[in-house]
Amino acid sequence: MTEISLATHVPLSQEPGHSDMVRIPGGVFRMGSDKHYPEEAPSHRVTVSGFWMDRTPVTNRDFRKFVNATGHVTFAETRPDAKDYPGALPHMLKAGSLVFTPPKHAVDLHNWSQWWRFKFGANWRRPYGPRSSISGLDDHPVVHIAYRDAEAYAKWAGKELPTEAEWEFAARGGLDGAEFAWGDELMPGGKQMANTWQGAFPHENLGRAGDARTSQAMAFPPNGYGLYDMIGNVWEWTTDWWSTQHEADAAKPCCIPQDPRGGREQDSYDPCLPKIKIPRKVLKGGSHLCAPNYCRRYRPAARHAEAVDTSTSHVGFRCVIRKGVSYE
Repeated sequence: MTEISLATHVPLSQEPGHSDMVRIPGGVFRMGSDKHYPEEAPSHRVTVSGFWMDRTPVTNRDFRKFVNATGHVTFAETRPDAKDYPGALPHMLKAGSLVFTPPKHAVDLHNWSQWWRFKFGANWRRPYGPRSSISGLDDHPVVHIAYRDAEAYAKWAGKELPTEAEWEFAARGGLDGAEFAWGDELMPGGKQMANTWQGAFPHENLGRAGDARTSQAMAFPPNGYGLYDMIGNVWEWTTDWWSTQHEADAAKPCCIPQDPRGGREQDSYDPCLPKIKIPRKVLKGGSHLCAPNYCRRYRPAARHAEAVDTSTSHVGFRCVIRKGVSYE
């Protein structure tokens, strides 16, 4: 496999409406992986048409412009409706969001409640709770974004959210089959290539100073297409409904899927919550909380299910513009 130099990416467009976007050429690639988590399998060939993608995740500065222009109120700022959450305790039906709250010592890694807290008043403006703010974080990815918030922003911006196949193709940066967005080594030459957890998760963070949570959107090198933060920093929404595995590889080249759209909404519900019918979408890219001892999802093939009503302190998004591609 030949690695592409990080400097040889497609230049940014000068066309109106394409500012700060990168042209992704499209092509055939091998999506998924047979080496890691079961939901990434089977590895299979997919064809993706060309499109434009935001160079970075949507930042706090970007999202503030959207809110100021539209008055949009995010899901995390809205009081939950009791009918959508049967059995929920009344005192929990308040506006808020999930915030990573690191413990001071090693904990059971099977119990995520040891490091996640639902905090009333946490939202994109106050990412760590009511007394926090995004002052000085204009260039950091916006977080506490539910799917409908990302979708509303994309519509306002004249864009769309990427499919899982588009996102993964773009993340690979031309390195078809590579483990990471930059090659086959997690830290080539000992260099940290993305904002991922350094140390023993969730209590020991040995990462770069200032990167205890999100980092500035262009703090790490771009991939071969000139895209930043496709791995780490924040998970990113895609339009695909969650499925527990990929479709099998096509038997013949003529049958390779073209611009696939993922599974069915009715199959995306969480089987562990049979009374709550909230569909789930696919997240991609991992986040600053992905660590070798806990969540090795800092790879293009990795994927994660997220309910459309859920927002957290490590989920954001970016947008695409398609030309000549119809999914009608």
